[in-house]
Amino acid sequence: MMDTRSHPRNTAPVAADPIIRVRGLVVGFGEKIIMDGLDLDVERGEILGFVGASGTGKSVLMRTILGLVQKRAGTIEVFGQNTDEVPPGLHRALERRWGVLFQQGALFSSLDVRQNVQVPMREYLDLSPKLMNELADLKLEMVGLKADVGSKSPSELSGGMIKRVALARALALDPEIVFLDEPTSGLDPIGAGDFDELIATLQKTLGLTVFMVTHDLGSLYSVCDRIAALGRGKVIAQGDIETMLASDDPWLRTYFHGKRAEAMNPRA
Repeated sequence: MMDTRSHPRNTAPVAADPIIRVRGLVVGFGEKIIMDGLDLDVERGEILGFVGASGTGKSVLMRTILGLVQKRAGTIEVFGQNTDEVPPGLHRALERRWGVLFQQGALFSSLDVRQNVQVPMREYLDLSPKLMNELADLKLEMVGLKADVGSKSPSELSGGMIKRVALARALALDPEIVFLDEPTSGLDPIGAGDFDELIATLQKTLGLTVFMVTHDLGSLYSVCDRIAALGRGKVIAQGDIETMLASDDPWLRTYFHGKRAEAMNPRA
């Protein structure tokens, strides 16, 4: 039986102007085209779940928005600013307004937990060691970890703790947008449900916009306000869970009406 997480989805209204706006995006590696004229809006204050079959480029899109993968064509606007037109001196200020949780946490093995959380602070802020330690401990407490975890090395942590430390690092600069790349991957159903509940709570209390790349049906049902599905290099469907269930797209029908989906929602 699949995890039937019952945490209510965020119902707060979202702003009419998107906080992320992607138009005509083309991304490729060599002769392989990954994004082929993709359009996508992410509304301020929502949790967007971004889904698609393995290898379709979900993480590539996230990394392209972040500027880690070069695009071939199209425009990306974040906070109303075209990222191609932001002067280099102001781009760092733009980057401070978002936080990222990469797949598997991507913690630095040579640093302890507290130092990992402090990485964005050291890069962007000029703070005393004492203040950075206090802020790192505060971020750890925000994600449900005790301050004494700060002295541990990543190798001493469980998978769920690694995800929480990575999330604390993503929140280090008090971002407005948080990008999550497969945040519940590798977690057991209980741990995944707890992490989803944490994301929903933080989104509500901090007013975050969350862009979540995921394949986890539990996350889509329990915390996502809206879902966008990637296929054939474009967004093939977007909307709430009811919209996904009503889609006639073959992959979406298989994904949302398969046996795993039926275990989560009898309407599937």
